[in-house]
Amino acid sequence: MGDIGAQHIGDALQHNTALTTLNLSGNEIQDTGAQHIGDALQHNTALTTLNLTANQIRDTGAQHIGDALQHNTTLTTLNLSENQIGDIGAQHIGNGLRHNTTLTTLNLCENQIGDIGAQHIGDALQHNATLTTLNLSKNQIGDKAAEYIGDGVRNNTALTTLELSYNRIGHIGAQHIGNGLRQNTVNTNSILNL
Repeated sequence: MGDIGAQHIGDALQHNTALTTLNLSGNEIQDTGAQHIGDALQHNTALTTLNLTANQIRDTGAQHIGDALQHNTTLTTLNLSENQIGDIGAQHIGNGLRHNTTLTTLNLCENQIGDIGAQHIGDALQHNATLTTLNLSKNQIGDKAAEYIGDGVRNNTALTTLELSYNRIGHIGAQHIGNGLRQNTVNTNSILNL
């Protein structure tokens, strides 16, 4: 499919009011294609699930998806796993997440996200009240970012599932996350995978 195919899909999505689930995984979509999809999401009022797993989306594409998250009011599930959004892309997704009021599931597994990117996601968790499931597994998150994620968990009232397996979180980072969970008295049914 590539970027040209994604452009056609994006154009159709801007006016489509029936499609609720779209799986575009493994389609060699890069930043330009993600831009078209992101632009469409700002206008689409029907799509609830978008799967962009295993494409070639980097930080510029993530910026457009993040911008869309700020304006979209229907998307509840977004899967961006197995791309290369990195720290800058995670910052853009975090900015979108701060203002989003509908997303409940976000998968950022295997995206080369390090401490800086995870810090932005952790900060966004403090402001987001709808995300219930966050997957950050198979990234490069260390103890410093775990502190920000712990702070996000401490102040978040919605998150019930947090996936952090296969990162670089040591005992100090685990302590920060544990402290966040301990001090969060709202969530009683939480799943944590480290």
